Amino acid sequence: MENTRDRTSAEREYEAIDLHIHTTVSDGTDTPEAILRLVREKGFSIFSVTDHDDIKASRIIPAFLGADDPWFIPGAEFSCKDEEGKYHILGYGYDPESAAIRELVEYGHSLRIKKVRTRLEFLEKEFGFTFPEKEWEDLFALDNPGKPHIGNLMVKYGFAKNKDSAISDFINKLHVRNEYLRPEEAIRGVLAAGGIPVLAHPVYGSGDELILGEEMDARLRKLIGFGLRGVEAFYSGFTSRLRTEMLAFAEKYDLYITAGSDYHGKNKLVVLGDTGLDSAAERPARLFRFLQDVKICRGGNRN
Repeated sequence: MENTRDRTSAEREYEAIDLHIHTTVSDGTDTPEAILRLVREKGFSIFSVTDHDDIKASRIIPAFLGADDPWFIPGAEFSCKDEEGKYHILGYGYDPESAAIRELVEYGHSLRIKKVRTRLEFLEKEFGFTFPEKEWEDLFALDNPGKPHIGNLMVKYGFAKNKDSAISDFINKLHVRNEYLRPEEAIRGVLAAGGIPVLAHPVYGSGDELILGEEMDARLRKLIGFGLRGVEAFYSGFTSRLRTEMLAFAEKYDLYITAGSDYHGKNKLVVLGDTGLDSAAERPARLFRFLQDVKICRGGNRN
């Protein structure tokens, strides 16, 4: 369908955006409805919810959009890994009813459930941490349980002083070859659903690893070969140097750029809307081009 947005308005206002937000559907602490209230209060013009391995929020939020609400871009973030490391692939503007995106989500969810079970069994075997059966049932009933949920459970039962300590001092001690979605699977699934695949916070690898220079160049060439079409060049955790490097790669390989905070509510010390865009010397044309080309939802309608 032809995009009927007011292009002039978009170009004037697109700095008031956040394209990387998590809700309670994955590991955030705000519900999709609460996120919509927050972006209204902050006066955003465009936003996207990118829950891990799930599209539930992208099916919920459009029904609540009114004529005066911000534009909404259906999103998701897929946790991937191959022989060379970890990747987080953002998918934007896909059709939430597409079989391709739903199969991708189902597969990603099944792998996540396996990892949660493995971690719980490890905590019991290695440290003697046990939880009531009801806690296991509640955990597996979540849309997308993960490390933060296990960490909060450990704090609840006095096994750790806080969530971050639970993850770093205990959960991350598990070293096992888990199954992962491969980056090419995520990219091709997003494309098949009519979406745009983007590499999230590109310079961040596993743990404290930074991927820069020739290593980043090689990684991008590989992902572009699979169909990658953009990079998250503006990100809450990026320094000026990291941002500049990713903008240069976007120019080199003719990629879209996106901007996101990676907001998780109380689960991370990240402010909603903190994308780094306010530090840009001029409006990034590649971001505007992305916002022109990606499919959006407005007032319950996709354009």
